[in-house]
Amino acid sequence: MPSARIFLIGLVILFAPFAAFAANPSASIDLTDHTVGYIALLIFALAYALVMAEEFLHLRKSKPVIIAAGVIWCLIAYVYMEQGEPHLAGEAVRHNLLEYAELMLFLLVAMTYINAMQERQVFDALRAWLIRRGFGFRTLFWLTGGLAFMISPVADNLTTALLMCAVVMAVGGDNKRFVVLACINIVVAANAGGAFSPFGDITTLMVWQKGILDFFVFFKLFIPSLVNFLVPALLMHFAVPNLKPEAASADAYMRRGARRIILLFLLTIVTAVSFHNFLHLPPVIGMLTGLGYLQFFGFYLRASHDRWQQRNGDRAALVGDMTPFDVFNKVARAEWDTLLFFYGVVLCVGGLGQIGYLAMASDVMYNQWGPTTANIAVGLLSAIVDNIPVMFAVLTMNPQMDETQWLLVTLTAGVGGSLLSIGSAAGVALMGQARGVYTFFAHLEWTPAIALGYIASIAVHLILN
Repeated sequence: MPSARIFLIGLVILFAPFAAFAANPSASIDLTDHTVGYIALLIFALAYALVMAEEFLHLRKSKPVIIAAGVIWCLIAYVYMEQGEPHLAGEAVRHNLLEYAELMLFLLVAMTYINAMQERQVFDALRAWLIRRGFGFRTLFWLTGGLAFMISPVADNLTTALLMCAVVMAVGGDNKRFVVLACINIVVAANAGGAFSPFGDITTLMVWQKGILDFFVFFKLFIPSLVNFLVPALLMHFAVPNLKPEAASADAYMRRGARRIILLFLLTIVTAVSFHNFLHLPPVIGMLTGLGYLQFFGFYLRASHDRWQQRNGDRAALVGDMTPFDVFNKVARAEWDTLLFFYGVVLCVGGLGQIGYLAMASDVMYNQWGPTTANIAVGLLSAIVDNIPVMFAVLTMNPQMDETQWLLVTLTAGVGGSLLSIGSAAGVALMGQARGVYTFFAHLEWTPAIALGYIASIAVHLILN
């Protein structure tokens, strides 16, 4: 094999485990040795370099990949026109857009519900309750980690980690050792908790929406995920200071309708699962139906707001519930930069897949290395590169694997990001929230313990499943 082609495969494996839903390979032209192929790789590598430098450049990560996506598909379309296939590129990009639209709308509904619960002060009330209890550092270490593990299967790991970190900072802000260990524990727990639920992480959501694994099959990963959380937590436990800080006074109250919004979110999840399992409809249809639940409830809150406020003036002032609920404000507060970043990544690497590079990467990883080695490598890659595009790549390659191997790659892609602080959205966010205390190198000190949990979870999965 020519050295140039080996180099390209290496680039694709390292940088382009980002492919999402590439077009049907049978309806594509092999451009891997074409000038356009080399240019597309270079454009993508430059765009992703800008994404990785977001913290230093303060350039939102969606901007470079959106432009790169447009340029890559323009190049593909131009070559296809020269080859006498003027409509093939358009059909391929529409396939990418359809798959992306399902994911984007699903995430938009989930983000809207999370934002609604934040606005109704659900998470603030939970944080205040924990702070008032006056737990010792070791108890709080396990409580925040355990809650992160239990909440992240329903809420996203980023929101869960930020909530638990806020508790840690409020209680033990002066004790840097406790804050560092608690933050590492939260990141590991949030990522592990999201790995065994279709709703816990975008990677598991993608596998479920693709129809590769049924909804309840994911729960086979509960024990491996629990092992992934417990092994490093047990090793860190004895390093946590055995001190008890003074209980702090903190008050926060849930606003009107908060509990009913939580119930509506659970009903929305049931609707999405039912639509998919019993009616064979895309889960996103159930999620959008659930958004309708929230819209109708928001209408009820607005219509009855003035009357309720007149009857409960003192309580309304206490909880800060002085403005009517507006569901579209919650939609506007969704992470649009993240959603548009997904668009750019999906189309960029969908373009690389259309060129033919993913087929090359798939051959190396799953035919030459073997599925177990490849899937473990996927988890290690997700510690360097975000796990979402890594899983996009695997789904695009669509290797022939049994249920055990699909569960393995779901597990490794979900928990592999815990190995480094930059490997997951939770870790990156906590480095900002606990700036100067929880750092890359502070996390790296405990990477061997986390790696032990990573290995143990894989072993437990292969034994049990």
